[in-house]
Amino acid sequence: MADTTHPEKLEGEGETRRDFLYLATGAVAAVGVASLAWPFIDSLNPAADTLALASIEVDLSALAVGQSITVTWRGKPVFIRHQTPEEIEAARAVNAAELRDPQTYEERTVKPDYLVMVGVCTHLGCIPLGQKATDQKGEFGGWFCPCHGSHYDTAGRIRKGPAPRNLELPPYEFIEETRIRIG
Repeated sequence: MADTTHPEKLEGEGETRRDFLYLATGAVAAVGVASLAWPFIDSLNPAADTLALASIEVDLSALAVGQSITVTWRGKPVFIRHQTPEEIEAARAVNAAELRDPQTYEERTVKPDYLVMVGVCTHLGCIPLGQKATDQKGEFGGWFCPCHGSHYDTAGRIRKGPAPRNLELPPYEFIEETRIRIG
């Protein structure tokens, strides 16, 4: 016998037309919300120009021993120095255990001849001097931040002044003998 109190009830079914309409309306609403939310969620991804700066390749073949270059990676200067044998020896001669931020020269380089580090002072974010031949090098032959007097050695390790840490090392790898990828 058919249910006369609920005319919308389907014959022999436990579901009603109203239940179907609720489900269909909910599904359409969910698709609508997702299609409106997607552009907002997609806008949270990094911009194309930022992704382009995520990694850079640098050719080091023209960099003579004792020369430095500065490249920009993620909006920060990166100091790359082709170390002289004297600079390497001076950096290796330091007892790392006595340093404020102890790191050996080998821990700071992939290849001993090249030092690659972010050129931003770890105290307040200034740019240390020492990349150009005419720059003041500081007391330890490396880099000097004139803003507050931080002195870095030939391996970019903090030796004197208020900076709490060594100059940061970006992630990098040698993809050829004289070509690196930073980032």
